[in-house]
Amino acid sequence: MKPSQIAQRLEQFESVCRERGVPLTVQRRDILQTILERDDHPSAEQVYEAVKTHIPGLSRTTVYRALDTLADLGVIRRLHHPGTGARFDGNLQRHHHLVCRKCWCVIDIESAGLDGLRLSAAERHGFEIEDYSVHFTGLCQECFRQRSK
Repeated sequence: MKPSQIAQRLEQFESVCRERGVPLTVQRRDILQTILERDDHPSAEQVYEAVKTHIPGLSRTTVYRALDTLADLGVIRRLHHPGTGARFDGNLQRHHHLVCRKCWCVIDIESAGLDGLRLSAAERHGFEIEDYSVHFTGLCQECFRQRSK
């Protein structure tokens, strides 16, 4: 994400916090900024490792709670893919994921065909789909290369 986009998203976050009466803490802001600067869908542990260098004394519990709050506010997405713990994504636009079953890297993909999916089974059950993301599991280029050797 470009620096100007990150600045805009941080301003939006501040507005959301004010509107909802959620305290805007340095920890939440730094954690959000860390996620927005990355495109590798970090785990909570990876976020903790990155942010603790900026905020001495930061606890893992604080990071986990802040990530939950950010996801609940809708400013990041919590991803759940097979074989991994939760990962976090700052990209709120509809997109999909390729998930490596060996190294667990997550790669964003965009697909107009997937974006236009309609599930008649959901409609039959009266279920209104608000959002979705499709993930494909396989081997990333590097893991495939290593397996081929």
